[in-house]
Amino acid sequence: MKRSEGLFVIKLYELEQQYGRMQSRLRLCQQEDHPKIRQELQKATDEYKENEILLQKNVEGSRSPAVAALAGAQLEYYRTIRKILEQELPDYLRSETSTSSEDKTEAAALYGEYAIDFAVQSTRYALIAALKAIDLQMSTEEQKEEKQHETK
Repeated sequence: MKRSEGLFVIKLYELEQQYGRMQSRLRLCQQEDHPKIRQELQKATDEYKENEILLQKNVEGSRSPAVAALAGAQLEYYRTIRKILEQELPDYLRSETSTSSEDKTEAAALYGEYAIDFAVQSTRYALIAALKAIDLQMSTEEQKEEKQHETK
């Protein structure tokens, strides 16, 4: 694949679209009523679970050990986060040490902030992975050029 073809153009577009949807949904939902928030929460949860199922299929059906390992790591992360969200966070919020509704709200907000921080860190790692791929691609192209010059 040539560099001019934009190795990561499609994935960057997907990332941009997903970020735009998240940003719009959060902004709109902050102005909505409680039933609408619950509806959006259910929709987001369903999308999350659907993505988890697709990852499981990638783990099981991938011919590439590297792809299976990456999908497996994502799947493990998804399951860990879901467990925290669905089991551990609600348990904490119900605990006797955090009885006020303000404390519970703050804890949930901090969790949301942490999730966004994690997404930011994930983009940093994605940049490193993409740059490594581009570096390897350029090295391969340079080696091909060197071999062509040697054979002339």
